[in-house]
Amino acid sequence: MVLSVVTSPHRHGSTNPTKEFPDMRHRPAPRRSLAAFTAAGVAGAFGLTAAVLTTTAHAAGAPASLAYHVGSTGSDMVEPWFTVTNTSGATLNLSTVKIRYYFTVDSSPSYQFTCEWAQIGCGNITGAIGTLPSPTATADHYLEVGFSGGTLAPGASTGDLQLRMNAAGWAPVNQADDYSFNASQTSYGPSSTITLAVNGAIVSGTAPGGNPPPTSPSSSPSTSPSSSPSGGGGGTPSGTLFDDFSYSGPTDPNLGAHGWAIRTGSGGPGVQNTWSADTFSFPSDSTAQGGHAMDLTASTDGTTGGTKQAEIDTTQQKFFEGTYAARVYFNDAPTTGPNGDHVNETFYTITPDNSLYSEDDFEYLPNGGWGGPANSMYTTSWYSADAMDRVTNDTTGSLQGWHTLVATVYGGTVTYYIDGKQVFSSTGKYYPREAMTIDFNEWFIDLPITGARTWDEKVNWVYYAKGVAQSPTDVQNAVNAYYKGGTHFTDTVPSS
Repeated sequence: MVLSVVTSPHRHGSTNPTKEFPDMRHRPAPRRSLAAFTAAGVAGAFGLTAAVLTTTAHAAGAPASLAYHVGSTGSDMVEPWFTVTNTSGATLNLSTVKIRYYFTVDSSPSYQFTCEWAQIGCGNITGAIGTLPSPTATADHYLEVGFSGGTLAPGASTGDLQLRMNAAGWAPVNQADDYSFNASQTSYGPSSTITLAVNGAIVSGTAPGGNPPPTSPSSSPSTSPSSSPSGGGGGTPSGTLFDDFSYSGPTDPNLGAHGWAIRTGSGGPGVQNTWSADTFSFPSDSTAQGGHAMDLTASTDGTTGGTKQAEIDTTQQKFFEGTYAARVYFNDAPTTGPNGDHVNETFYTITPDNSLYSEDDFEYLPNGGWGGPANSMYTTSWYSADAMDRVTNDTTGSLQGWHTLVATVYGGTVTYYIDGKQVFSSTGKYYPREAMTIDFNEWFIDLPITGARTWDEKVNWVYYAKGVAQSPTDVQNAVNAYYKGGTHFTDTVPSS
């Protein structure tokens, strides 16, 4: 699976159908501009081409070069941005590449690392904070940035790696006394105070006090692919929701009694005013854990009148900090009829449009949409629907079949996982501000073709643990325990 980052073009808005955005046919510009980025595209495992950053300097004969760009000169975060270019005549294995940015800790000894944006995808970037064995006046720690895999063809670049560190609790930081900080470097260029190592040997830059052999960081990466949520937060939840959707049909009274409502109202997203209760069924399914699932069936003949979209939501807006998870079956092609729709298959949380609006999304677009590529899974954290203000990651590659999706909302960070692998995280103002509902829907961005067709998205189970950030492994263990105990539904989450 190849990971890349683009902007997510739509919001769901399902809890307030009277106030909807029109369907967005084109994606707005990314949150960050690709300042001074002249390398074109991504070959090797990332499809990166042989374009080169002309501002990058490197030692003669070095296998790679580094360019640095300061992202923030403020007092609440450190933002070193990098690009790495293969300057050799052979393929470069990125797992052998390490970048070290040197700094002094300030009011808090604990720092957090976040990949904000990366052309090759934040899921491919690792970051760890290490302690220098021989500190100096301008450096006692370092950030070591690495790659979980992938290759660069000769002359190819990673493109933008927009990274961030912040002190615990967003305590103030003083960058002026940091060895590697350069406030004047507002466009990409070489740095003599940031080291680049390949296969353990430094090929550019000088470490504080000279270039000793690299040592392993003393802390674990917070954003490398992992089954452990960033920031910890494990423990006993103060309430849980579990449902394996053992219902007889959309009119089963237990569905409403258990806090679910199938949408039949007006509004969008997608084809307006086409939400229908008969888009839901709860069939036996030998591929699902426990042997059955909930089926969302969106259908159309290419006209608004012949279109039905599917959505189900919790009736209570009571889910805030904690762990959200679902096992979902995505389809890359319609169950019946011709292919070609820009269909959106989702699992998300949301609040109404108000001053504390919040939304966290998993959106799978098998045929793309809004100008994006096919087989795109957008993981998106929203701040403002009205301003279209959000941060997002696009994981590209087929997700045909069953997948376990986990999102943790804990300690100021939202972290998204697909099948146990962390693919994105967001912090700051993109952290939810109030309790949300839990939702699933399947809808059409537009109607680009004619002919009757149906699309199916299935949900095996949904799980929420209040007040804790559980790992995907812990989530699956909890779900297994419910199945083993014969529990089809439980909800001990207190009302907001």
